[in-house]
Amino acid sequence: MPVLEATAQSLLQQLQAARAESDRLFSMLKSDAIYQRPIAERHRVIFYIGHLDGFDSIQICREGAGLKSPDPQLDDLFQAGIDPDSSHLPADTPADWPTLQQVLSYVERCRKHVDYNLERAPEDVVCMALEHRQMHLETLAYMFHNFGYDSKNPIAAPMLENHFAPGNINDWCDIPAGEALLGKPRDDTFGWDNEYDEIVRAIPAFRVQRNKVTNAEYLRFVQNGAPLPHFWVNRGDSIFLRGMFEEIPLPPDWPVYVSLEEARAYANWSGKDLLTEEQFHRAAYGGLEGGDRPYPWGSAEPSHLFGNFDFKRWDPESVYATPLGASAFGVNQLVGNGWEWTRTEFAPFPGFEPRPTYPGYSANFFDGAHFVLKGGSPRTAARLLRRSFRNWFRADYPYVYGAFRCVEN
Repeated sequence: MPVLEATAQSLLQQLQAARAESDRLFSMLKSDAIYQRPIAERHRVIFYIGHLDGFDSIQICREGAGLKSPDPQLDDLFQAGIDPDSSHLPADTPADWPTLQQVLSYVERCRKHVDYNLERAPEDVVCMALEHRQMHLETLAYMFHNFGYDSKNPIAAPMLENHFAPGNINDWCDIPAGEALLGKPRDDTFGWDNEYDEIVRAIPAFRVQRNKVTNAEYLRFVQNGAPLPHFWVNRGDSIFLRGMFEEIPLPPDWPVYVSLEEARAYANWSGKDLLTEEQFHRAAYGGLEGGDRPYPWGSAEPSHLFGNFDFKRWDPESVYATPLGASAFGVNQLVGNGWEWTRTEFAPFPGFEPRPTYPGYSANFFDGAHFVLKGGSPRTAARLLRRSFRNWFRADYPYVYGAFRCVEN
């Protein structure tokens, strides 16, 4: 069923806001970076400039409204990204891509095509295109994090305020036995195929760290022989954090960003374990009197009072910065300030059905090599903070804004 006029106008406004954010993101780069590849496993930047609007046009106009595309060859070129697999690196060269002006002209045609025909497409298809772009706002941010500073136009400086708790101790929260509600029902709200169906699972009692593991905590692991995480760098006798726009002395109270393999190693070193997806849901959304909450802090819509998300910052903030975002059990920042790695393999819930117009979105990654992340990072859009949303990456992928905390079972 086509989008109602009022809903279409709201979705178009959201889509235009996301376009403005992606345009702003691409403007961060100097011209000589556009045909570079800041992460070896991913496409060159020029692909993503065409991909975001190409995807919108393909899904909304071609698949959603049944319209013929004005640019079928460019659609094919910009339609799909690649799975970041370090053992199978892309081998294209800059000469294999159209000129920047050709790509920008394609983008302009795609946007006009979408804006004119948006009301003819089903609402869930428009929502899918919107959230696809919002997800790329984050993946592009961590891609651009890997460019040298001379390739970027600074937009904002990092904020370095500290929020140390008394004694700077990461204490533990007791999570009583209870039920965890995962997934979402097949109602009238949008969800990706891997979010369905809603299921309830019984969870035994466990203990979880109140805060994400910090740089200061992880530094002790490094001093014990572990390698530096991807976002850290040695400068003489000091360790610095590679922020988005400059290197800064390692902030001890910010969460450490690591791969799942590194999080596992830290947990093993400390004699603990990592959260499962079910444990995350129990700690984040469980209520003291039973039932579940939409967000860890309750039912209020996401705001920056509750956490570091929805483009609040380019880098992390202190794990003590947003106590109003704590869950009913007192666990801090389960949403925002860094996705939380879980030890759960990315797999379908009972009742899984791939989306006909995007069948490989999830199913291509049900391979035992990808693992679930929950929560959100500083660059995660508010729409993606819903309880049922699932992120996933390979265990050795070091570029994602991925944090973690330990559990005792």
